[in-house]
Amino acid sequence: MLRAFSSRIYVEVVRKRWGQGISLRLTNRLVSSGASESAGEAITPAESFPTEARVVIGGGGIIGCSVAYHLAKAGWKDVLLLEQGRLACGTTWIASAIVGSLKATMAEVAVITTSIKLYKELHEEGHDIGYRNTGSINLCRTNDRVIAYKRSILLTESLGFDGEFISPNEVKNRVPILNVSDILGGMWMPDDCFVNPAKLTLVLANKAKDLGVKIIENCKIKRVLTSGDSVSSVETDNGYVQCNVFVNCTGQWARQFGQMTDQPVRVPLHSCELTELITKPLDGIDANMPAIRDYDGSIYFREWNGGILCGGFQTFAKPIFHTGIPSKFEFQLLPEDWDNFQSLLEQLLHRAPCLVNVEAQQLKCGPESITPDGRYILGRVPEIFNYYVAAGMNTTGVAAAGGIGKYLSEWIIDGASSLNLWSFDVQRFADIHNNRKFLKDRVTESLSIVSQIPYWEADMIGWDSGRRLRTSAIFTRNEPYAAFGQSMGYERPLYFHSFAQTEEDSDSVWTMPKPAASVHGIKAYKMHETGLPQKGSFGKPPWFDNVRAEYWACREGVCLIDMSTFAKFELRSAGHEVVQFLQYVCSNDVDKAVGSIVHTGMQNHQGGYENDCSVIRLEHNRYFMIAPTAQQTRCFSWLKDHLPKDGTVQLSDVTSMYTALNIIGPKAQELLSELTDTPLGKRDFMHMSCQEINVGMASNVKAMRLTHTGEDGWTLYVPSEFALHVYDSLVTAGKNYGLHSAGYYALRALRTEKFFAYWGTDLLPSSTPLECGREYRVKFDIGGFIGYPALMKQKADGIRKKLVLFLVEDHVVDEDPWPWSGEPIYRNGVFSGFTTSTAFGYGLDRHICLGYVQDFDSKTGEPRIINNDFVMKNAKFQINIAGKLFFARANIYPPILPSPSSATVLHTQK
Repeated sequence: MLRAFSSRIYVEVVRKRWGQGISLRLTNRLVSSGASESAGEAITPAESFPTEARVVIGGGGIIGCSVAYHLAKAGWKDVLLLEQGRLACGTTWIASAIVGSLKATMAEVAVITTSIKLYKELHEEGHDIGYRNTGSINLCRTNDRVIAYKRSILLTESLGFDGEFISPNEVKNRVPILNVSDILGGMWMPDDCFVNPAKLTLVLANKAKDLGVKIIENCKIKRVLTSGDSVSSVETDNGYVQCNVFVNCTGQWARQFGQMTDQPVRVPLHSCELTELITKPLDGIDANMPAIRDYDGSIYFREWNGGILCGGFQTFAKPIFHTGIPSKFEFQLLPEDWDNFQSLLEQLLHRAPCLVNVEAQQLKCGPESITPDGRYILGRVPEIFNYYVAAGMNTTGVAAAGGIGKYLSEWIIDGASSLNLWSFDVQRFADIHNNRKFLKDRVTESLSIVSQIPYWEADMIGWDSGRRLRTSAIFTRNEPYAAFGQSMGYERPLYFHSFAQTEEDSDSVWTMPKPAASVHGIKAYKMHETGLPQKGSFGKPPWFDNVRAEYWACREGVCLIDMSTFAKFELRSAGHEVVQFLQYVCSNDVDKAVGSIVHTGMQNHQGGYENDCSVIRLEHNRYFMIAPTAQQTRCFSWLKDHLPKDGTVQLSDVTSMYTALNIIGPKAQELLSELTDTPLGKRDFMHMSCQEINVGMASNVKAMRLTHTGEDGWTLYVPSEFALHVYDSLVTAGKNYGLHSAGYYALRALRTEKFFAYWGTDLLPSSTPLECGREYRVKFDIGGFIGYPALMKQKADGIRKKLVLFLVEDHVVDEDPWPWSGEPIYRNGVFSGFTTSTAFGYGLDRHICLGYVQDFDSKTGEPRIINNDFVMKNAKFQINIAGKLFFARANIYPPILPSPSSATVLHTQK
């Protein structure tokens, strides 16, 4: 039947598109439409071309037009938008334009729901944007999909967008053409809609023009020029334009466009082929049929002119334009690719069997820009101070455009967005991510994130492609035994397979038997013969016992963790300048004795966290800084932006120069003392201090008495050329102490139990030390640092949110869904906030959730001033985990951890 269906495809099709006179003619070559409507101007004489603008936007797709509109709406009207072809001519015009709010993270939900509000407003104002509020149904074939959607609906409901889980029969009643025999139900989202992307783009462009924005089509940008570390002007084929801000909204051209700058800019994305089928009209298709997402089958479809439009996300996407995008690629399609669409076609016919005898009108193949992690690329680039980017929409550009325009405009105008956009920030990438070969391989996978179940663990594990590239010096030692994840392109052990020693290993330096293979990436993780998890789980994970054993080894024995992925920087000066600089950018006092370690935040001008780091004074004019792995690009950029202009302070990224070995536990001192002559007693080597020592035959090892877990021990920063020797020496000597290896999951459990907050989840640019209980790390008595005035004002006025540690009560670990962050928190039955990070506390034998709580005014929705009494007095808290409420005990200080019995330790190591 599939062959019969395919045989009815027309080789050439001529039809009208969008009702705007855009004619498509399919051939075996690239397919081009005719001219589109225009909201721009074609400037031919060079003398009429503008010579300056406050903001220049490159790219006239829906993203560029939305950014222009929102900038002008906010009062920045001196904006020039330049489009090399015609508005919407790149990838905007071919979008299916389904706008759906059921997403996995609050940032995504906020962006999409902002778009929905805007599109509804434009429609109600009388603008023809092709708006239809049909709603959508998100089908569930598996229980995990049900849980995923129940988690997501809690996010949308918090923003006023309700949904409802409906039964298979209700799904069938709403959409009779569906086969519902294998589904558990569906999530009905009544506010979801369709729009016409070309019309919407023109409406946004015209509204921007009405507010003063100038839009010029057929104007190619040749180069972005810089002066120092800032954009100064833009060179076009019509002349030069001076500007204060440049915004790269060039879609699939954004990466190559980023190279057309005096200082090249990283925009990691790659084009992939996206294929959608449009059928001829058929009976029984209601014009207001809800959009259908059947992501367990990797497909979506909607009504289209009486027929069906269907697309989807193949397991392996097809990269295109690897050597460059064809010139004048405007209003063009790619040749039909039925082979690439076959797997999606099978799923479509399974879900809607009535389509088997329907003729296809068009197989629409076009390009789409995909990023390494399947998330947008937004924000200010690290290379140039006033260069912003909004690209890499991963098939959701039309749905996200309204929200992206609003939040990026805030970022440009205010220096920060009102929404936490770290998961989309361009500074989450390193150089490796912009490598063209890496991108070609990675985007074959990352497109599928749109339809995958959003397990928390999937982010930890990473992808199959681009692995074993960035590794620590001891990677090959750990590789046979560990399940690896990836962060910032770096391989890091998540946990280890086994702790049992065998007799044949007794003479080896290894403490664990070698399994058949190590584990890298999601698919390898799934297929591993040892029964490792299926990409992740919403319940008790299969690695639970492994991590428990590592946890207790850290607390009762001695453990070794490879922490080389942490970002490392050195700062120095000839005189006292480096001290003055760090006192300015750090909120804690770092002017301490040589050898001191100081935990400190770096605040922005609003008092929020730009970074959370440890600063070590190596000499009177030289410092060593340790920052979270994900902060390598962002932290370096923040420091670079604030360096003295006279060059008196030098900043170096030394991440790759050192291997960091964390020796944790009460036996750590005994173990390390066998390998060094340096006295290690607590009086000789104090907590939060650093000394340079020898370990074995290796010299110049920076030994720091801190472990980032709250347990006693050392982190050794070993020059990479000595790393294998130091590691092997520790493992060999460690046999006498029962040395174990541990991974990131054990580290996370240890940290979370002690209320150690994480940058990027708990500590954000919008959260301050006063709100998260870290005011003791702020030098209020000295001042003079970035954010000091804002913190002093907040200290006087009071806080409106508070970071709290919750202990979840009455949770059945083996049966109930687990908290993985993003769960709503309720105080006395009233919504109060969301969890921000979670872990299972093996010492407390229960789940631990960190999260901010607020007291929202019931009339205005604005948060009110709160204090500790709001948390600790007359307050009963509950946490909603996938639709089920659990009571949770609130703590504003770390809970007291019970000491485990010897029997417990022995049991966990069996």
